[in-house]
Amino acid sequence: MELHISLEGHPTVVGAIYRGVLEAIRDGRIPGGRRLPPTRQLASDLGVSRNSVAGAYERLTAEGYLEARVGSGTYVRAAPPPRTTVTPRRREPGLRPLAVWSRIPAGMPRVGSNPRFDFSVGMPDGDLFPLATWRRLLSRELRVTNLDLGRYAAPSGVRPLRAAIARHVGASRAVRAAPDDIMVTNGAQQALDLIGRVMVGPGDVVAVEEPGYPPARRVFEALGARVIGVGVDGEGLMVDALPARARLVYVTPSHQFPLGAVMSLARRQALLRWAREVGATIVEDDYDSEYRYAARPLDPLQSLDPDGHTVYVGSFSKTLSPALRLGFVVAPEALRGPLQIARSLADWHGNPITELALARFIEDGELAAHLRRTTRVYADRRAGLLDALAAWPPGRLAVIPSVAGLHVAARLGAGVDAPTVAARARAAGIAVHPISHFAADPATPDGLVLGYGVIDAERIGPGLQRLARLIDDSVEG
Repeated sequence: MELHISLEGHPTVVGAIYRGVLEAIRDGRIPGGRRLPPTRQLASDLGVSRNSVAGAYERLTAEGYLEARVGSGTYVRAAPPPRTTVTPRRREPGLRPLAVWSRIPAGMPRVGSNPRFDFSVGMPDGDLFPLATWRRLLSRELRVTNLDLGRYAAPSGVRPLRAAIARHVGASRAVRAAPDDIMVTNGAQQALDLIGRVMVGPGDVVAVEEPGYPPARRVFEALGARVIGVGVDGEGLMVDALPARARLVYVTPSHQFPLGAVMSLARRQALLRWAREVGATIVEDDYDSEYRYAARPLDPLQSLDPDGHTVYVGSFSKTLSPALRLGFVVAPEALRGPLQIARSLADWHGNPITELALARFIEDGELAAHLRRTTRVYADRRAGLLDALAAWPPGRLAVIPSVAGLHVAARLGAGVDAPTVAARARAAGIAVHPISHFAADPATPDGLVLGYGVIDAERIGPGLQRLARLIDDSVEG
């Protein structure tokens, strides 16, 4: 192991080495049981005599921090002496981040870990991930001899994946895209961040759905935008309520998050007219529309937009795994160059090996087969959830119609407080979100959002029975 020790600030070399090793042990930089560098090696690294290093080691051994093993070397004791506790002096903070970072919570709302009945939102079933196939494809790419690991890759992603994505979204979602229109990103969240960096400045107005996807709101807030929530109804975003000064609007038209409405064709056309008239950018997040269970999908805004105001965002987090960190942007020509520059400034590029494996996964038909398999699984879970909710007494929970995705939303009856129900459910081992977790406006009508991405089908009925009892208790209470 390499060990950094400063010889400055101490009157003797032995004392400096002693202090440096001791601090490394106390700070945990050298864990218990770890072998230290031999005295000759450390002396050579530091440019000092071997006797100086040996003297420091001997002192630490005598104090119980080290132990010498004959024929093996010098090791840190597994349980070194306890460090004397010294109350540090209170210091004024030397660094102050921008105030916006104290207002933005981290990540999506969480509902606890390892619940017995997991109705969490926005999560696919990790057990359905095609691990054996993915391992084979990764191994294949690692064996390719022309992979240049000594160079940075293109910020927009490897061309085979961009071509595969263009063909996939063109066939499955009617998105109009060529490989050069595609930028591969580390998930949809990075896509939103890059779009915001290119299109939004401090003080600009950004419109988002209310209720909506909290991480989208937060990324625009972090960029200094003034974010305004716009209501949604059974036809999606209420275009008539959009602020005239909005520079960008974020929407989920295929499956509104979290309520589930599909934006009507009339509403889509109205949104495109509005964007053209005010010169605004539409960010269309198509986060889980691969999973549809009824009705023919409407054309995306991107394919209906003749003027290039729409930026289409997708990811493989719901279809494969969020751990892969693979998403993409389909950008109008005017934004391609700026987005590539923003990406190169952020993190240069993604992982070309993973991107090439995904390209092969798509081209070999594995993604299409995986979607067919998982759609059947999720459809069974969705049907079980809806059947169980339909058996509840009228007025207890009203399901909001939805034809896609991995969750459904439902309004609670009068007199029931959704956050209270969710908190009691959490304590009873049931993971469920109130709608208010996804709303900035406290006046938003509340209810519950029930995901079926990770819960086994046989656990849905018992979990909902427990939830029903909790709701009844809340009414009686």
